[in-house]
Amino acid sequence: MIGLDTNVLVRYLMQDDAAQAAKASRLIERCSAEEPGFIAMVVLVELVWVLESSYGIERARIAAALELLLRTRELRVEQAETAWHAVRMYRDSRADFADALIARCAAAAGCERTLVHTP
Repeated sequence: MIGLDTNVLVRYLMQDDAAQAAKASRLIERCSAEEPGFIAMVVLVELVWVLESSYGIERARIAAALELLLRTRELRVEQAETAWHAVRMYRDSRADFADALIARCAAAAGCERTLVHTP
């Protein structure tokens, strides 16, 4: 298994720099179900931030890209079930992805709620 950084995923998804996109594509295409690429949850948070802030990609397209990554057998996402819940929350609400992931991680840990400000 090989860990994939945010930059690799951005280059692969956006295909905006020919040389870097080609390298990212070759790397990701070498991944297999037996030797998957690993995506840490912090990479998902960074990926969403970059796609929103640097590329102006809308929420629905970002959610679709995240769902594609989560469905891909050649990739393993850290705490995939929690990430799925966070993607759905992000897609279906006004929460940003980081907050959705924080809330879903807290729920997975048994928290009855997540505070977004001090009471």
